[in-house]
Amino acid sequence: MRALLRFSAWRGVMGRAGRGLPALAALFYAALAALVLLGVRDVLFLYEENRCSMTYMYEYPEYLKIKLPRKTARRYPVYELYLYGEGNYAEENKNLLLTGIPVLFLPGNAGSYKQVRSLGSIALRKAEDVDFKYHFNFFSVNFNEELVALYGGSLQRQTKFVHECIKAILKLYKDQEFPPTSVAIVGHSMGGLIARALLTLKNFKPELINLLITQATPHVAPVMPLDKYLTDFYTAVNNHWILKAQDLRNLTTFSVAGGFRDYQVRSGLAFLPRLSQHDSALSVVSSAVPRAWASTDHLSIVWCKELVLAIIRALFDLIDENTRQITKDPNKRMSVLNHHFVRHPAKIFEENPEAFTELTGTFMWITVKASKWTYSVHNDSDGKYFTFPLLSHRKSYSHVHCEKSMLDTSSWIYGCVNSSSSMCPEATDLSWRAELLPTTKVVILKLQDYPSLSHIVIQVPPTAGNKYTLDCEFFREESRTVQLPVTHLFSFGLSSSKILLNSTGLLYNVQLQHFNQIYQAFKIYIESHCQSLEERKPSVYRLHIPWSHEDSIIAAKVPSFTEISAKLHIAQPQNDSRVPELNIYSSSDCQYEVILKTSLVQILGQMIRFHASALPVYVVSNILLTYGGQLSTLISKGQCSDFSLELLRTAKPYKVEPLISIVVFLQGFNWFREIWESLSLPEVDAAVLSSQDTWFPLVSLILFLFGTGIAYWSGVIFSTSLRLFSSLWSTLIRPTVLERDSKLITPRRLCGVLSLALVSWTTCGAFAVFLIYLQYLFKVIKLHVNVRAEQNMINGNSDCSRNSSIHAVKNQTLMDSTSKATQSLSNSSTIAEAINSLKIHVTILYLFTWIVLLNLPSFIYWLKNLRYNVRLDPDPCRSTAIVLVCILEVLMNSSTSEVKSSKLLKIAAKAPLPLSVAMLAFGRMHLYKVPHFVTFCFLLHALCCIV
Repeated sequence: MRALLRFSAWRGVMGRAGRGLPALAALFYAALAALVLLGVRDVLFLYEENRCSMTYMYEYPEYLKIKLPRKTARRYPVYELYLYGEGNYAEENKNLLLTGIPVLFLPGNAGSYKQVRSLGSIALRKAEDVDFKYHFNFFSVNFNEELVALYGGSLQRQTKFVHECIKAILKLYKDQEFPPTSVAIVGHSMGGLIARALLTLKNFKPELINLLITQATPHVAPVMPLDKYLTDFYTAVNNHWILKAQDLRNLTTFSVAGGFRDYQVRSGLAFLPRLSQHDSALSVVSSAVPRAWASTDHLSIVWCKELVLAIIRALFDLIDENTRQITKDPNKRMSVLNHHFVRHPAKIFEENPEAFTELTGTFMWITVKASKWTYSVHNDSDGKYFTFPLLSHRKSYSHVHCEKSMLDTSSWIYGCVNSSSSMCPEATDLSWRAELLPTTKVVILKLQDYPSLSHIVIQVPPTAGNKYTLDCEFFREESRTVQLPVTHLFSFGLSSSKILLNSTGLLYNVQLQHFNQIYQAFKIYIESHCQSLEERKPSVYRLHIPWSHEDSIIAAKVPSFTEISAKLHIAQPQNDSRVPELNIYSSSDCQYEVILKTSLVQILGQMIRFHASALPVYVVSNILLTYGGQLSTLISKGQCSDFSLELLRTAKPYKVEPLISIVVFLQGFNWFREIWESLSLPEVDAAVLSSQDTWFPLVSLILFLFGTGIAYWSGVIFSTSLRLFSSLWSTLIRPTVLERDSKLITPRRLCGVLSLALVSWTTCGAFAVFLIYLQYLFKVIKLHVNVRAEQNMINGNSDCSRNSSIHAVKNQTLMDSTSKATQSLSNSSTIAEAINSLKIHVTILYLFTWIVLLNLPSFIYWLKNLRYNVRLDPDPCRSTAIVLVCILEVLMNSSTSEVKSSKLLKIAAKAPLPLSVAMLAFGRMHLYKVPHFVTFCFLLHALCCIV
């Protein structure tokens, strides 16, 4: 009786302690989870509005299937090649007598071959404008919408198929007068990586591709490194491009990223490696592309009208008039790309513009000696030339700035060379030095760079109904450059930096000092005030990042209050000392106040944007440490502690982070690196990330804490779900009595293991893992139901015992109540053992849930392609699945009573700590390694059940 009461009291005390201590920790974990959610919200929802226009087809799009050689069709039965067409053009191409320039479109992860329609339709309209003097034939590959970003086993197969498609396409032009010898490729997402991988094929000739355009392609690394085939494919492609850079000089590669709207592929991954031997590569963010100036999401980058127009204009400018194909001159190709995607002078591209231009016509010549000049044009019937003598300005000023609000493509500003008179019959066209902005085109000339110029001439031709303004001013660079130190990372927006610009000019450059890392994020507020209420031209604000083409441009009305987000896609290179600038193209006589504050939400967003793929590793590491702590309490106390209590006790970052930091530090020394390589150990992921400028000292600590918060709250959701399932189960099926299974391995279980191993070998390893997971889940739910039923039974018996003791004299039943109490006492040890087993089983199942999630992509890929092939080949988790099936069949039928007496329990309890360290060291960039570390822990636990 007393023993029973002591057991009940112990449960009550432990219950109160369990409820009190995690309640305090839960506040901390709730704060961590809130920070994670704020970062996720910033990435997924807090970005600029979609400023892209939709592309529309003027005629019904048609896709003509190209018949491939029988051998190719038999080897790749899932893939197809199509030719895009519309209306009459599609009808004319049905006989495949093609006369255009071949362009091959490669869709990306789960992409459709029909996504080529935006490029194909606009190219067709452009060809109609030039009466089909030149036109393009757009082909597209159907990859069956395979999930190649999640499963890398089919990447090599897709690459080889594209090679066959290129050969088949070129054969269609063999009867042309100028048959093409190469194909231009446009690749969206992973399609761009497939195009780059073509050069790694043994039999591929590099001259088959002369132009490669990629849209939102993750070139640097996979977004989620979920299997070995994916990471190995990336390594092979990137290493080949580094080692064979000399062979790629004739290939022009252009990559455009989507900016912050694209949360699937961050723009930093889409930047091509810039090699000293390979200068025919260009990477930009869509927000910096002239005439687009818009961030795109991962899908809209394919149909964004402004961006597609820029690509099509570039393609037509790349045509060689002699061969009627894309030019073979790599310098011209880069000039065209820079013209359309980096700095657009608001002029039609010319390969070799005239060095001098004759200024003819009966125009009036007017000399302007003022340092600041404005002229409004409206229905001028006579043309004018305004000349600005430079001799009087060179001593006082360093630069001249001119702008024109009319966005035409004609020349408008010239430079006279050593002219002694106010007239200049022949001049240099300086319009090529102009830059197009959303509401104006501007020219900024450094006078020191043009020592031979005597005058600058502004041409104002006769106008009929057009209204625009011209502005020019001379200034000293120092007077228009202001330094604004950014606020500290840990100011959390409580402090700010501000400057006040009393505008008397047309341009101000605000240098953002110490803004160079990807984890920095700021809000910039610009408020403009004007002295009068007259209508003014809009102001243009440009955040200019000098080391990468990722500028963002905003046009704002005056007066107005404008908010700009300042954060980076690429950190400042170590050998680059340039400073980011906020360029303000202002209105005269207006005042601008610039306020800069640190944005905590956007800092969290940058953390998630750059390191979300590593969060599963930190979550599993926390769970693994907790799992080891539960095994340790089983040794020391004979009882298994609650998950939340053990997470609080054991999941400490100082247990794992210092050792990794020490290794990363030592790898900076040659002697240590030689020892490390001699042991055939892989490079620590943190060192690789540091070399890519995406790592900083506190990031791992913060991610570990984020992982702790996610592990806690996902564990709460998981255990709550189990209770709900067990409640539902108990209402449907009557609970059974707790029984201890004396045999871990029976013939029936052995047959089950062999069956699942066969499933793994013949179909898909992830499928077998999922089946054993469901079996384990059923076991745990059943155990949960039985434990709760036994607890209710003991509680009922103890109540009956207390009532019987009070009325023993009257009812003469004292002996019966004592016997019931004795029976309850004997059952209590069984219940306690079952509770311990349930706790450890729930933790194992929770840990195993994350393993199933990491293997889920290959399972989904297998299901999607099941109608073509029953067996997934190659299978990234086949061998791991077979091992897991064998181990989990033992674990799900084990109990803590068997484990406690094992000699291996101490090893099993201590193993999770070094394995967590190894997981964080080598698993952050290789998520597929995480199941291997967890499987080893499970193996030690299974051996404890046997030995």
